[in-house]
Amino acid sequence: MMSGRKRTLEAISFEFVMTVIAIIALVIIIAPSLVVLIVSFTSGFSLRFPPPGYSLRWYAELWNAWQLHFAAKNSLIVALWATGLSIVLGVAAALAISRSQTLSARLLDSLFMSPLVLPALAFGLAALMLFSLVGLPVSPLTLVIGHTVVCVPYVVRNTVAALAQLEPTLLESSAVLGASRLYTFRRIVLPLIRPGIIAGAFIAFMSSFDNVPVSLFLRDAATDMLPIRMWQDLEGKLDVTIAALSSVLIIATVLLVAVMERVTGLSRRLAN
Repeated sequence: MMSGRKRTLEAISFEFVMTVIAIIALVIIIAPSLVVLIVSFTSGFSLRFPPPGYSLRWYAELWNAWQLHFAAKNSLIVALWATGLSIVLGVAAALAISRSQTLSARLLDSLFMSPLVLPALAFGLAALMLFSLVGLPVSPLTLVIGHTVVCVPYVVRNTVAALAQLEPTLLESSAVLGASRLYTFRRIVLPLIRPGIIAGAFIAFMSSFDNVPVSLFLRDAATDMLPIRMWQDLEGKLDVTIAALSSVLIIATVLLVAVMERVTGLSRRLAN
């Protein structure tokens, strides 16, 4: 009786503590974004919370901010190229290492995951030194290469998780019925692992679009990237237009995450 009561009290106390920690974590994560959303509607000329008044003037200014438009276009192009290359390389790597227990497969897995362990600034500097040694000047090409290296692990990990849920009997049945490997991949494997590939591609795209350290080292003077432009504007003049742009990015990200969760079950795949 006492033992059961003690266990019940322990369970209640544990649940209470975890609930408090979860609430604190949510506040820490959500509060800054809410502050940015509120400040973006300020009628003043500086970033101040709470705002002295409310207006849509900074969203109108954002519409005419051609430098931000140019930087956003560059970031979008680089992110699309990096995501496309990451899908090709990541899916191929996942197929090669997912069901293999050999030492070479484990080494390849560690190699593809290494960009997530290495500090981003260190990787950006190392990549710049490597490109300098081989005589390749910084350009949009070096940006795409650097972003691809950083983004591939997300595609690999999500595709491997999807392949782990694939029933081997499906592949064996396809082979028994005379289907080629290419046909089996195209008609059986690819449709079943497509949600994992899409989830990995989404995370890779967001990681590339929002990347600062790699872009800081591998861009040239003519390649302005959106995160760096926002950083420079905030550092120099605390432009309220950046708050409006940040709000747009926050809302767009939330909507995209909701769509991805609906289509692929993104949170479940991240947990895997």
